[in-house]
Formats: sequence, structure tokens, C-alpha cells
Amino acid sequence: MFDKLESVEKRYEELQKKLSDPEVLSKSQIFKEVAKEENELGDVVKVYREYKKIINDIKSTIELVQDNTDPELEELAENELEVLKQRKREKEDTLKVLLIPKDPQDGRNAVMEIRAGTGGDEAGLFAGVLFRMYQRFAEDNSWKVEVLSSNPQGIGGFREIIFLVSGKHVYGRLKFEAGVHRVQRVPVTETSGRIHTSAASVAVLPEAEEIDIKIEPNELRIDVYRSSGPGGQSVNTTDSAVRITHVPTGIVVTCQDEKSQHKNRAKALKVLRARLYNKKLEEEKAKLMAERRSMVSTGDRSAKIRTYNFPQGRVTDHRIGLTLYRLEEILQGDLGEVIEQLKIAEHAEKLKSMDKN
Repeated sequence: MFDKLESVEKRYEELQKKLSDPEVLSKSQIFKEVAKEENELGDVVKVYREYKKIINDIKSTIELVQDNTDPELEELAENELEVLKQRKREKEDTLKVLLIPKDPQDGRNAVMEIRAGTGGDEAGLFAGVLFRMYQRFAEDNSWKVEVLSSNPQGIGGFREIIFLVSGKHVYGRLKFEAGVHRVQRVPVTETSGRIHTSAASVAVLPEAEEIDIKIEPNELRIDVYRSSGPGGQSVNTTDSAVRITHVPTGIVVTCQDEKSQHKNRAKALKVLRARLYNKKLEEEKAKLMAERRSMVSTGDRSAKIRTYNFPQGRVTDHRIGLTLYRLEEILQGDLGEVIEQLKIAEHAEKLKSMDKN
């Protein structure tokens, strides 16, 4: 670990020199990349330098204890030594976490797709509840939400809604939300008081830039048609809705939310690019899948990850066995504790993997 920390510190010092190099300063893209890497390494180097200072303080204190003949001063030095040793252990634990390999996608924006699953209209209503939960969580984190495509149902909620969440480290926090979310409650569509179980699936994709995925125009089949609302009624008199088919993969994206065909096309391309980028990442991940799959799933849409139980006011995340009796607060966007516990579990799994290697 300490050899790695030495190399990190050396690299950090090299990057700091580059940031004052006129040649780097004159090229905005290179400067941006160097500044980003320097910033990412900064936290590790700061803690490592604090750790090295503690090591030196321990050595000095030990020498003081050995050379001292004053019992009172010796006792003070020994007490100080215990404090320093505790701080050393804490810094070592922090450094282990900081050295965990970071997912390079974590800093990206996220494209989220919520689809109603089993449960009929109630599943669509629950999809709407989940969307509002993520909207409020985004607001609390000063993130921006932009709806890219939606298919609302007449009584409220959505059969499907796709939206972009933009901000700092969005994907790194929201990726844990991918999977099947299950709700247990008395449906608003019933009066018998029977507890009903329904579900909605959530996909979380890192937003792709044009440089990440190159889409050739001849790979696309683009159809335009009139947009329709709940029940199939026409809501537009022009052919503004867009359906894009990526011929090589068969991926189809539709968008009809905007009155402008041009805007719908741009939004559909954004979703298509994210899906193609995610497909590419999944294929690369599959090739490198030598290590066992993490207990904290971040992509399997078929895995049941969480249950929202209204009668008991309970939310249970099945991946880590976390149960919180704060249903209303969580549905109002207070997801911080849940996501933090999932991140801790992910870190623990990665630390185990590092120790084995």
C-alpha cells in the first residue's frame, strides 16, 4: 500500500508542475484533464502527508520516552504516544478507502429510466412516486432534472419515464438505484383495503458524450409520427414525435414530449447514446469478470433490490439487509442514508478484494 502511496504522491507533484507549464496552460482540453487528475489525487496525498507526519511524531515521542528520566514527563509522552498510535490507525483506514479503485463513470451525469412492471395501473402510479422521489433527491443535491421521454397513464403516474440528472458525481450516487423496486400498499384504485404488491424497474446509465460513442447516420432509421397522450388521443397536429432505431443493435428510442421534431430527435439521440455507451461498458465488464460479482448490484434491472411497505412505514434494501422505518421521508427524497450505506457496503467488498490480491 505504501509503495502505491509514494507513487501517487510523486504523480501528484508532477501534475502540479504541469499546471504551471505554459504549454499545458495554452491547451484548454489538456489543462482540464491535468487539473481533474490533480484534484482527484489531492485528497489521497493530503491524508498521506498527514500520516507521514504522525509517523515522524511517533518516532520523536518514542525517543523522548527512552531518553527521559523525569517520570512526570515520561507519563505525558506515553499518553501522547497512545493518541498518536490511534490517529495512525485511523489514517491507515482512511487511506485504504481512498485507494479503492474508483469507477471512472462515477463523475458523469446519469440517464434514468423508470418503467412500470407487474401490478397494472398501480405499478404506473408507483413509477410516478419513484420519479418524484428522485426529483426531490436531485433538488436536495442541487442537481438538475430534465425529462427526455415520458409515457404517462390516464389516472396518473407513468408506464415509462426517462430523464437526465445533471450535477456533481451524479452517476456515482444514483447507480445503486438500478433494479426492481417493489411496493406493498392498498392501491388508490381499490376500496377493499387489500394489500397489493406491484413493481417498477429502474435503469441508471452514465450519460455518454459524442466522443464516447460515434453514431454513423447510416446506422439510424428515423421515423416521425404524431404524438399521442393517455388513451391514444392526438395531442399534436404535426409529425413531431420521433422514433430512432439503431440498426446494428436493434435498440429503439422514442420521444414525443416536445412540440418540436428537432428537440425530440435531440433528446432521443441522447438516450440512444447513453444506452449504447452502457452496452459497451457492460460488454467490457463481462470480459473482465474474473472477480466475483459485488453484492451491491449497480445494473441488473431484473434483481429485486428494495421494498417499500406502506402499512409498516418500512423501506428494506435487500442487498445489504438495511431496514428503515422512514418510508414517508425517503419517498420525499431523503435517500442519503440508504445510498451512503450502499456505498459503504461497496467499499467493504472492494477492500476484501484488495486484501485477497
